Parts: sequence; C-alpha cells; structure tokens
Amino acid sequence: MNSWINVDDYRKAARRRLPRRVFDYLEGGAEDERGLRHNCEAFAKIRFRPKRLHDVSTRDMSRVLFHRRLPLPLVIAPTGLNDLFWPQGDLALARSAARHGLPFVLSTAASTSIEDIARQADGEHWFQLYVVHRRLAEQLVRRALAADYTTLVLTVDVVRNGTRERDLRNRFALPLCVTPGLLWDGLTHPRWSVSVLRHGLPRLANFADIDPHDIEMQAAVLSRSMDATFDWNGLAWLRDLWPHRLLVKGLLTAADATRCVLLGVDGVVVSNHGGRQLDDCIAPIEALADVRAATRAPILIDSGFRRGSDIAKAIALGADIVMLGRATLYGLAARGERGVDDVIGLLRAQLDSVLVQLGCPSLDQLDCDYLHIATTGSRHDTEIMT
Repeated sequence: MNSWINVDDYRKAARRRLPRRVFDYLEGGAEDERGLRHNCEAFAKIRFRPKRLHDVSTRDMSRVLFHRRLPLPLVIAPTGLNDLFWPQGDLALARSAARHGLPFVLSTAASTSIEDIARQADGEHWFQLYVVHRRLAEQLVRRALAADYTTLVLTVDVVRNGTRERDLRNRFALPLCVTPGLLWDGLTHPRWSVSVLRHGLPRLANFADIDPHDIEMQAAVLSRSMDATFDWNGLAWLRDLWPHRLLVKGLLTAADATRCVLLGVDGVVVSNHGGRQLDDCIAPIEALADVRAATRAPILIDSGFRRGSDIAKAIALGADIVMLGRATLYGLAARGERGVDDVIGLLRAQLDSVLVQLGCPSLDQLDCDYLHIATTGSRHDTEIMT
C-alpha cells in the first residue's frame, strides 16, 4: 500500500531519489526564495465559507475550456529538462495527461522534441514558446503547426533567467559540469545515477536541428537568454503567424491581460513562473480576481498549487483551469509515470472532498460566495467581496 498521501510526500520522495543539485533545480526559486514560499502561503489567507443542507451525493469536477469539457480543471504545465528527473520524463507526463483526459504543454526547453511527443503520446498537445530568437521562434511555431498541436502558449515573464542562487552555488548547467561534488552526489543517489547511465543526460531536443552554419541563431541558443526586444508588436506578429489558439503566460495585471485579449489572444495564464524569476513578486492567486474582473477570456493559473483546496480557491476566484508544474514533477521524480498518475489522483480526491465539505455539487457553481479572504494590517479579518 502506498503511504504517500499528499503532494508533499511525493516531494520528499523526489528529494530522496534525486541528487541535491538536480532537486535544487526542480525546487529552487529566485534569490532568497521569499516569492517561492509566498506562492504557497498566499492560499492560507483565503478561507472557506461552506453552505449547508445541499445535495452533494454526486459531484461534478469537470470544466469547460475552449468548448471542450475536461474531466478535471487541470492542464499539465510546461517544464524543461524533465529527463533529469526520470527517463523520458516529457513522454511520461504527456501519457499520464492523456490517460486523465487533460492537455499537456510541451516546453521549448523540453528533453523530447515537438515531433516525438506528437508521434509517441496520445491526447491534446500544446506547445510553450520562449522567444530566444525570432527566426528560431518562427521555426518552432511552424513545427508545432505541422505536428498538429492545438494551442500555442507564449511565455513572457522570462526576458532573462532569474537569479536562482541554488543553481549558482551548485554550478548547475548543461551539460552538467563534472566535479567531485557531482560524482559524490551521483554515488549517494544510485537509482538516479543508474537511470542516467542507461538513458543519458537530457538535451534541449527542440534545438538539436539548428543549422550549425547559422552563427547568430547558435549564439542565441548558447547564451540561454531571451529576445529582450520582443514586445506588443512581437505579440501581434506571433498572433498573425499562429492560426490556432494562442495563450500568453506570465501575466499578473489586469491591464496586460486586457491588452492581450484586444490583440486577439484567446486566453491568459496568470503566473509568476513558480517564483523562479522575480523574488518578492505577488502570488498569482492574489492577482486573479483583478484579472477576472477585466476580461471574459479563459484564465489559467499556476504557481504554488499543492492541494485540491488550492485548486478550489482558484476556481472560486474566477480561474477556468489550473496548470500543474512542480506538483506533477514531484510525482515524476519519485515514481515516473505512475507517480504523475498518483499526484493527479490525489488532487482529484482532495478536490472532491472540498466540494462535499463546501456543500457545492459542481465546480461550475463554485464562486467567491464560498470564500472569506483575510487581509493583514487590521485587528480583525476583513471580508473582501470580489
């Protein structure tokens, strides 16, 4: 019988299995990591107000997104270098998502290519785009289009990589720098080391076929930096280039969300990149109500989701769907594809329990009337009606 009963149990198991510098890459945030912690702590300020004497003998946890009803209000978020955590990690995540009827978002920085995911995993595939170089971005977009990806997710909160001090101290980079510390780390984590010896270290699979004679593009990829000139005009260019659904990920203000929608974006992702970019940034859950009030477009949200209650709070505040990042990576790092299934199953069971306790038979009926939001700076909690 599996004794891991919540996401944090899978986090602890992942920490035991992975070398320290690999776990730090998965877990770490920017600078002092206050923003990383705040993403999770912000949920504690939002409390529930249950309603009684309602029939909750059956519960509906499905959710409509882009005219399709998903069985759960979840999407597997884009994450990079997943082969570090488990062999063929991207495929494991994609296959688990398909089994649960959920979309999977492949990262530009994935260990598995756009085409290989399309060939080897069923389900609905989305592609997340970093604009490292305009010409390279166009090539990636056209590859995703040719491989029948349904949705493009443009990430806009990584103009440059955040200062992740854990990675700096560990000298984490690709290819991994072989040091006595790394060797010792590998020897003391034999299960991980054996899997790496069998399957090899991860690579940036979507960059593998870049023309070696294109010096400008090669330099852009090697620098690991983004195109800092990419602006609203760049977004308009991308909207014209991509004929299907387009989301913009990394927004925290209503004004940015409104402008995206006016440019023809189909939905937005409220996100602070899991606390990995700017320390002391507000948590996405704190920005959600304002963004919802500003637009009727679909809103997705990520960062800090560890329990079904977190998901319920986001839905009540106006999110359509929650993106899972670290939570499913903990499952992947602990038990591979089976661990991803486990984490999705745990969150489903927790969300179902929350609906029962709230007296709410359907996620579609869950709104801010079920919430009480505590603010600091006064003697008593203040109820904020959103």
